[in-house]
Amino acid sequence: MAKRARQEGTRLIPGNLHLPEECRAVSEVLSHVGDKWTVLVVTMLGDGPKRFNELRRALGSISPRMLTLTLRGLERDGLVSRTAFPTIPPRVEYELTKLVQSLLTPVSGLGTWARQNQAAIQDARRRFDLQRKDQRVA
Repeated sequence: MAKRARQEGTRLIPGNLHLPEECRAVSEVLSHVGDKWTVLVVTMLGDGPKRFNELRRALGSISPRMLTLTLRGLERDGLVSRTAFPTIPPRVEYELTKLVQSLLTPVSGLGTWARQNQAAIQDARRRFDLQRKDQRVA
């Protein structure tokens, strides 16, 4: 009989800590705030107000539509403010609100953690995939 490998990374949480309405609220906020583009936009705006094209150039591969949708969602949630200046041509700047300032540190930390650990995660995925492949062959 094959020896079972110890499962890592899973902690048991007591059942009495689960409150469905709180889980829904946390899930809703995290699904938006944890989105790839949201994390990057919030991180970029952490340096100060930026215009749309500044953000687009800094983010590189984001489409104008996706940047618009991301900024609009952040504005709707009260995390980003949009200021239109009455100039010709019109100038619009986006900046973080006070509400999101406390989120900037953990979001930036998450981005930094992802960049620092990307290679280790890729290695773990390769090992996992090889192990699964070996199990199917056997």
